[in-house]
Amino acid sequence: MPLQNRVDPFGEIHAVAARGLFTGNRGVIHDPATKTLLSRRWTTKAWLICECDFRGRKREVMGRNAPSGNAGWTELFFLDEVTALAAGHRPCFYCRRERATEFSDCFAAGNGLARPKVTEIDAILHAERLASGGKPGRLTADEAAGLPDGTMVGVDGRAFAVREGRALRWSFEGYADASLLETLGTPLLLTPPATVAALRRGYEPLWGARRL
Repeated sequence: MPLQNRVDPFGEIHAVAARGLFTGNRGVIHDPATKTLLSRRWTTKAWLICECDFRGRKREVMGRNAPSGNAGWTELFFLDEVTALAAGHRPCFYCRRERATEFSDCFAAGNGLARPKVTEIDAILHAERLASGGKPGRLTADEAAGLPDGTMVGVDGRAFAVREGRALRWSFEGYADASLLETLGTPLLLTPPATVAALRRGYEPLWGARRL
């Protein structure tokens, strides 16, 4: 039975069997006795994107992984970095330092900030991401056409990723059905605007498989 720990581009958490390229967390949001989520969906503003394989460390997913024997952080999983960024997460400075530094530099340049502290980045993202109360902006056709690669948008509850001027339909298994962006009408912006600004300044997220 799949655990409820797979994240979609809207930031919602599901129980599906599909695997992903990255793990991450939002703090402790599960009961290790039942391996089920609590009612809360975060305990920290630092929503991270982490490596699944790091220095050979092993964890019991949604188990008791803290040194004290308590829960430890709750492992969440993402199809890829494009999905995780859309959900409002950012690269972890502990297990992905080089990528986290690159993201921070692009985030600063795109948002007119001078060497922001990680807490500043987290506060900005927390105010913008949908799963923590941010309001999605509806895009005009021109705005949608100008989105950088790696941005995700929503149409009628479905998510699409922008790549080379086309929209790839997202699922937990991968991407399919490339469409012209203009055929989406007026989509909602899923990726936080501050992250979109980082993408414009050159941050290139890692993509999952294309499923034809």
